[in-house]
Amino acid sequence: MTDSKHVKRRDFLAGMSLAPLVTPWIARAAYAQDARATAPTDTAIARLAVYPPLGISRVGNSAEWFLAPEIPGLPAVRDGRYKDGLQRVKKQVQRFRVYAFNKAGEVIREITAMDAKIEWTVHVANTKAAWYGFNNPLDNADVAPGLPGQRRNQAVVGTDTRAKQLVIDPGPKSVTGTGLNPHGNDPAYAMTGKFWHKLDVTLGHLGTDDAGRLLVFPGNGVSRSAVDDNPITNFSDNDGWQDDWCDGVVQAKVTLNGGAAMTADNGWVACCGPHFAPEIYPFVSLYEVLTDVAIDANWIAAPTTPLSFRKYIYPFFRRLALMDWVAAAQNLSAGWIGVGSFGDPAFMARLADPRPENKPFREQIFALFRNPNSNDLQQFKLPYMLGDGINYSDSPVRWYRIAKQQYQVLTQWADGAFVNDLGDGSQPEIPDFGKIPIAEQPDALTRAALEPCSGGAFHPGVELTWPLRHKELYSGPYRIALSDKRSSDLIQDLGLLLTPERAFAGTATTPPAIAPQMPGDLTRWMGLPWQCDAFSCQQVVFSNDFPNATWWPASLPIDILPEAFYKVVMDPAQPADQRVKFFQNRVAWSRGVAGIGYHAEASYNDGLNQMIYLWDRMGFVVRRPGPTDPDRPPSVPKEMFVEVDRGSMDLSSGPVVPKPPPHKVIR
Repeated sequence: MTDSKHVKRRDFLAGMSLAPLVTPWIARAAYAQDARATAPTDTAIARLAVYPPLGISRVGNSAEWFLAPEIPGLPAVRDGRYKDGLQRVKKQVQRFRVYAFNKAGEVIREITAMDAKIEWTVHVANTKAAWYGFNNPLDNADVAPGLPGQRRNQAVVGTDTRAKQLVIDPGPKSVTGTGLNPHGNDPAYAMTGKFWHKLDVTLGHLGTDDAGRLLVFPGNGVSRSAVDDNPITNFSDNDGWQDDWCDGVVQAKVTLNGGAAMTADNGWVACCGPHFAPEIYPFVSLYEVLTDVAIDANWIAAPTTPLSFRKYIYPFFRRLALMDWVAAAQNLSAGWIGVGSFGDPAFMARLADPRPENKPFREQIFALFRNPNSNDLQQFKLPYMLGDGINYSDSPVRWYRIAKQQYQVLTQWADGAFVNDLGDGSQPEIPDFGKIPIAEQPDALTRAALEPCSGGAFHPGVELTWPLRHKELYSGPYRIALSDKRSSDLIQDLGLLLTPERAFAGTATTPPAIAPQMPGDLTRWMGLPWQCDAFSCQQVVFSNDFPNATWWPASLPIDILPEAFYKVVMDPAQPADQRVKFFQNRVAWSRGVAGIGYHAEASYNDGLNQMIYLWDRMGFVVRRPGPTDPDRPPSVPKEMFVEVDRGSMDLSSGPVVPKPPPHKVIR
């Protein structure tokens, strides 16, 4: 087994967890190095840019925090503990950097406080309550027509009144210097706005590290109603409620040593919910979605053949293998869909074989994946996940369709247009971000931020949603454009109903929603409050015997191996058949939520309301070593993914709130 704290130089962009899944799983997934490793000869700065272009903070109610991933494929928290000693969820804090480029677009260096004075300005907002209710994505045309949505909180009338009462807008906040607000709770750096004229809502804090890089701390994940006796009644639209998700622009004004002042290309930050299986990436991530956009817009080139198996194909199959640990539908796919185990090294070796005589096997596997270019229903295909068009029983997008570029890569793979570099592990290891060649660091930051985020289904989704599929939002690859045509109050009035036509074309007086963005525009499409959609729409039960279809199992697990079962598996004193039995059994990750204790009458709405308060008690699925004793059953792997740190689901006892420990930073 290799050391998962190090990544080989050609591995760091692989975009998946790099240590073995099972023994003898291949040790690393190398990624062919495309960027230049030598310093450019032209070192004159022509442009500055903020990276990552789109960063992700994640809410948590703990005083402890950790930095968002910066090396693709490595977990943000190496020990797998995403909760503190009080069973509170740690915050994920996004760090932003500034890079300098020459006229040819080559990376010169990172700009830090040693090189310049960097004045960071962040303007985030939560505009959910002033936006329109969610019914369907509005961009699927006739295959799943978007349903017009009415405004949330219709009783609040008038644009000015709605802006003051419903928009949580802290305004632009700036920070300059080094080592500022290291604990993330200094009121001087808080981003706080007001909701319903009476609730102070803190959307996060700003800080800097010891090199002057920006730190964006998220909120606490708290949702409240400004109206008394106002229970949750809907998975996405609940009037009178607020949460502390947000998004907005990240700007950097840089005064270089010597006096030259420049403004960097802006970044963007979005604050969303925790990733409860942080070492398991979504089958299709936001990175793939935004890459499709960039290729279609001719901002970047599509990969050329022959493809590197390790770079373009292995990550796809690897993620599918890891889904076995979070969804029974995938764990049982060998029996239901007739596919071998993607976690089997022998099976992977066949997948990596480009010889013509192996083509029938590759084509057989390729045919098991849902074709995104087909209008057939294709229910019993891979992945067995729900799509955008769930409201339409006969829609081809009722079932999840992979990104266009990924399908093209699979097409080329099936045809044999790739090289088998599966066993290439010759590159030196990268122990930390600073060891990544400077030319490759911006790309690494971009991927590390987006690959843990789900790229669908967008109904509306788990982190961000469908507008990100459209180039009109961007100023270039992966970079959200800041609108210069919208009013400063962040209200966008597109009429009584938001229709697909108005979302894309706007009105005579208001620009479209699918256009350069203002603070709050990305997260406004998400459920209000966030817990309802996140926890209520994990899976859908159909009237057949196939395992339940899932939405976002990598972010919000469905079926998991609990820690109590894991302990039995690890116990050498247990009989071998019992160890196997406990290993093979999975339980519902959301168990105990909808019906607490003796409340047998608990309903769907009970579950929605309970998750407002129980979200932080959910367990995290993380990597744990398997048994190594001589009596270990052969079918039990030497590495597993286990749910840990699950709290009590008994609301009647109330939360235990002992005196908090001193602030501690996880780096």
